[in-house]
Amino acid sequence: MSSRVTPATRAAAAAGIPFRVLEYAYDPDADAIGLQAAEALGMPPARVFKTLVALLEGGEMVCAAIPSDARLSLKALASAAGAKSAEMAPPAKAERATGYVVGGISPFGQKKRLRCFLDASALAQPEIVVNGGRRGLQILLAPADAAKALGATVVALTA
Repeated sequence: MSSRVTPATRAAAAAGIPFRVLEYAYDPDADAIGLQAAEALGMPPARVFKTLVALLEGGEMVCAAIPSDARLSLKALASAAGAKSAEMAPPAKAERATGYVVGGISPFGQKKRLRCFLDASALAQPEIVVNGGRRGLQILLAPADAAKALGATVVALTA
């Protein structure tokens, strides 16, 4: 396994919040990376959040963290962000903005800090898992700590 220190883990540590780093064997052929992570970690998919990058009308990029077994409602995201519409950002554009590769995009420690939106279902969980900034690396933390550290807007985002 590679280093457990990434810009994401450094950002979480700098935020002063308690978290644990989890590692798993990343499967590059998995159909759904978040679901594969949940299975590999032995956790319910509702606790393992995937980070998606979207492009709002007007060009602003934002990130949305939703359960790995859910689908993002672009309409709900656009509404929460105060935009008329949103679409998924092209992978190359998401990678350039965040500094991470697809499958390793974290809401923490992004190269260009994007506004973050956290699905409200997170608050029903004792702990959630978000990407740790590298494929196969995850951060386990309390959802309220994640929301606070990220300055995230907590809102219903799933379709």
